[in-house]
Amino acid sequence: MRLRRAVVLRHLCFEDLGLLDSILARAGFEIAYLDAPIEPVDTPAARHADLLVILGGPIGAYDCERYPFLLDELRVIDLRLERDLPTLGICLGAQLMATALGSRVYPGREKEIGWGAVKLSAAGNASALAPLAKDGAKALHWHGDTFDLPAQATHLASTKLYENQAFQFGQNALALQFHIEADPLRIEQWLIGHACELAHAGISPQSIREEARLIRPNALQIAESVISGWIEFTSN
Repeated sequence: MRLRRAVVLRHLCFEDLGLLDSILARAGFEIAYLDAPIEPVDTPAARHADLLVILGGPIGAYDCERYPFLLDELRVIDLRLERDLPTLGICLGAQLMATALGSRVYPGREKEIGWGAVKLSAAGNASALAPLAKDGAKALHWHGDTFDLPAQATHLASTKLYENQAFQFGQNALALQFHIEADPLRIEQWLIGHACELAHAGISPQSIREEARLIRPNALQIAESVISGWIEFTSN
């Protein structure tokens, strides 16, 4: 069987595929990272990969003047969405997908940081996200920005703080505001890397550590159920 190629656009070293690394490998993907701030991303490899994953980072999708490399990412994302090629956006990646689809991305009313559940819409319950409706299912939330639902996109999930937490566009594009990939065993990297943000928001690192310990037993299973189900759907 031919190995499929997954190209991953990364913005911070510790915000990588996390739990998804082994899940994609088991699904038959060869993984190649592109570090977006320092490597060319508008390449044939990214444009035509069997799967493109756009990861998170602590900048805004609207920050193209400050971070011009985002324009290259948007060109690649726009092409893939237009051609309905398998594309997964997480946090900043989801916001960039919304931007490419013409929606507004903007600062929200407050930070949403920590492990928590999402509420699925009817379409969400019928989608690959259905495992997130199970009791005890949680994902890592870590964002201050939000976005308007793009036209012709299907709304999949929300939280009490933010209505738009996930959407599907076409058959093969999935945008997740939350971090399905975050590995509870590696949460300390997030706590160190975002220490200033946590302090400014008045959020205790210890509380997130404790949450990570509690959800650790089920995290991989939930991520695998969601992402494997979505990959199978995109293959049909």
